Amino acid sequence: MQKTFVIILGPHAVGKMTVGQELARITGLRLFHNHMSIELVRKLLAPGEGEEFRALNRAIRQAVFDLFAEGNLPGLIFTYMCEFDEQEELDYLTGLIGLFEANGAKCCVAELCADFDVRLLRNKSENRLRHKESKRDLEWSEAEMRATSAKYRLNSYEGEKLPFENYMKLDNTELSPEEAAKRIKERFAIGE
Repeated sequence: MQKTFVIILGPHAVGKMTVGQELARITGLRLFHNHMSIELVRKLLAPGEGEEFRALNRAIRQAVFDLFAEGNLPGLIFTYMCEFDEQEELDYLTGLIGLFEANGAKCCVAELCADFDVRLLRNKSENRLRHKESKRDLEWSEAEMRATSAKYRLNSYEGEKLPFENYMKLDNTELSPEEAAKRIKERFAIGE
């Protein structure tokens, strides 16, 4: 099987991690959801150490990407909340894709979108709170969701030209994680 790198994009509580967990289960790829590094760094640094926090988070992620791109592992699923109006964000993602492609990987980008009210409900899900300690203060988490969603564009526009060769956008408002993962697997022929 060819090494595969899948990026799952989308706003808060859209289901990136949960769909990623299911995609990992049905493909054998490993899941590196964005909060795996965030939660570790939160345990090591104080809230006021912003630049140090960002630097350590970047370093941990880069070490994981290098290992999976260059090693003999089957592939990786990475979840990420992208600010689509920021070219730096798109450049970051295309750089990751370039790293994996340089090492022979098939690279795919799946963007999830869902109604805001559905995302508010998902923000309280047991699975999310189990894996994302920083989201357990629900009042803060919901306020942060609202503020960030108002400030940044966290989904692409319909028909927007994005710099990703293998790309799909999936509205998973009414889809189970299993169905969403199945559609991603089939669209990109992962494992075939």
